[in-house]
Amino acid sequence: MDDLTETPPQPRRTASDTPFAHVPIEIIVSVGRARPTVAELLRLDRDAVLTLDRRVEDPVDLYVGDRLIARGELMEMDGENAGQLAVRLTELVDLSGGL
Repeated sequence: MDDLTETPPQPRRTASDTPFAHVPIEIIVSVGRARPTVAELLRLDRDAVLTLDRRVEDPVDLYVGDRLIARGELMEMDGENAGQLAVRLTELVDLSGGL
């Protein structure tokens, strides 16, 4: 008869205890897109207005590289950071497949 010892279950790793947890990443916030022709682009001058495909109240998209990770709404910080832009997350993309 073999003596089998049951191995206790290993604790599940969380994102904060991986070796990559403290590696900084760049998140790009996309507020909209413009699609001018090359001729229109060449005519742009200082103070020109480039109309985007979104309205001020529309959600913004957050990307890591070319991968959409979340959506949110732009907001302006108060207090010590008054005037600085920020994003309040309103929707997270399921990243279970990894980045």
